[in-house]
Amino acid sequence: MAVMRGARIKVDAEEGEAVYHVMSSTVNGERLFDDIAKEMLRKQLWQIAEYCGVQILTYAVMSNHFHVLLRVPQKTEISDHELLRRYAILYPKPTKYQVARVDALTAQLKDPEDADAAAWRERQLALMGDVSQFMKLVKQRFSVWYNRSHGRYGTLWAERFKSVLVEGCSRVSAAMAAYIDLNAVRAGLVEDPKDYRFCGYSEAVAGGNVARIGLSYVMEAKTWRKAQGGYRQMLFGRGSGPQTKGRELPVEKFKEVVKAKGELPLTAVLRCRVRYFSDGAVLGSQAFVQKHLKLYQLHSGRRKRTAPRPMPAVESLGEIATLRGLRKAAFG
Repeated sequence: MAVMRGARIKVDAEEGEAVYHVMSSTVNGERLFDDIAKEMLRKQLWQIAEYCGVQILTYAVMSNHFHVLLRVPQKTEISDHELLRRYAILYPKPTKYQVARVDALTAQLKDPEDADAAAWRERQLALMGDVSQFMKLVKQRFSVWYNRSHGRYGTLWAERFKSVLVEGCSRVSAAMAAYIDLNAVRAGLVEDPKDYRFCGYSEAVAGGNVARIGLSYVMEAKTWRKAQGGYRQMLFGRGSGPQTKGRELPVEKFKEVVKAKGELPLTAVLRCRVRYFSDGAVLGSQAFVQKHLKLYQLHSGRRKRTAPRPMPAVESLGEIATLRGLRKAAFG
């Protein structure tokens, strides 16, 4: 368990795999990204995920922010051949210098005593299998492209990225995926996320194999054919189709149900902004949150009294807890 400032919680890749909801916004929330920029960011997300050896389960790129549900697998040994393959992914149209560099590295890596090759190997490995390095690369590389393309300079992104550690292979991670894919619906841009081309669900419906694999994973299905019906039902409820545009229940109704300690309908919750999904630090069952709280305390040395905080009951998800209390209203 590695701990970052501000109580961000990460699972050490040596200890096992982890799923994160990560998100980042533009400086001052400016709506900078047109369709061309969104498409470039979409491509870079996939490209950098493959380089880093992590898996995008789903994503949403909006005009001033993006979300990714990211699976970071347990760390395994990576061969030099695989390192070179991944390095080439970052340069799909290499310059002559880059071609020469790869050719030289290929020869150098065959010599176990070559110091330059060893240093290069360590630099590459340090960028892989880590959620923070993935986000750093995405934000840096996209910033370079965006500023060059728009005659701009300076900071593009606001602060550091947000992250929530999510219980994987559970209804919680599937609900988180649906929440991310419904971003454009909540924004009133479309009635059905399949019609918003900059999200994982739309890409999967359009035939994107890697996107289909990601959503099949969150639905614990072996194939997209087996996953798609259940996932669409999670997006829209029993009718499996868009019934209303945007939010299904007003915030006042949510507050009434929460105050009465009632159960909230999942499809309605997913159409409302739920800060537990973006600000909760850890999200999952009571046992899952308690486990990572203890690991955080062990590795950080902090012994501040805290406990998993129950989230309002959501239909079909069972009891869910979060690690961090919310300073703002939970639903908005």
